[in-house]
Amino acid sequence: MIVFPAIDLRRGRCVRLYQGRPEKETVYSGDPVAIARKWVQEGASWLHVVDLDGAFAGRVQNLGVIREIIRAAGVPVQVGGGVRTLADIEALLEAGAARVVLGTAAVADPDLVAGACRTYGEAIAVGIDSRDGLVAIKGWLDLSPRRAVDLGREMGDLGIRRIIYTDISRDGTLQGPNLEAIREMAAGCGLPVIASGGIAELRDVAALRELEPSGVEGVIIGRALYNGRFTLAEALAAAGEVKVAFKAGGETRC
Repeated sequence: MIVFPAIDLRRGRCVRLYQGRPEKETVYSGDPVAIARKWVQEGASWLHVVDLDGAFAGRVQNLGVIREIIRAAGVPVQVGGGVRTLADIEALLEAGAARVVLGTAAVADPDLVAGACRTYGEAIAVGIDSRDGLVAIKGWLDLSPRRAVDLGREMGDLGIRRIIYTDISRDGTLQGPNLEAIREMAAGCGLPVIASGGIAELRDVAALRELEPSGVEGVIIGRALYNGRFTLAEALAAAGEVKVAFKAGGETRC
């Protein structure tokens, strides 16, 4: 299972939000590029970057910083937040992103999702953010009436090959992941799932690893790493992560 250290960008800084609320922000660094280097030096094989300003504004805002992170990291980087158009996708891929994550667009513009999948294949993923089983959109500010599992299934029909699933009631809370919801998403959509939200202890990583046969292929970890509750090396060991040899259009596990 792959561990993705999270780098959330807001106003050019590395931050974490509590349950996605912009008024509950903790700033961890004014130099997100240095944070990216730190995680790679400690063993990260992938990074997960979110443009929070982009998510709130509805268009990519931190492209320059994202480009610098990708250049400095030297490992594959998946990027989301505010990606609403084909131009956004192309800009991020041209900046070097290995994978672009569509969020609100998955609900608002399924034609964009289908077209992006046809053109870019494995380089496109969908982020499904959920509260009480319903899909949250627009930087988690609005709730859609659509069930998260139903959306996951629809995304698979459009050609998406991977879901990044976040229970936003757990995100940034250090209360542990919603294992049942994650299991339901993996089983319901039939796609590999990267889980996010609530990781607090190494036992949470180990619990998610037990769901790997059900389709959970990765875990995104933010606040627990930044608060020093455990090290990245310890998380990698708990996840049993294998090395990943990245190549354009997808990845080959070694």
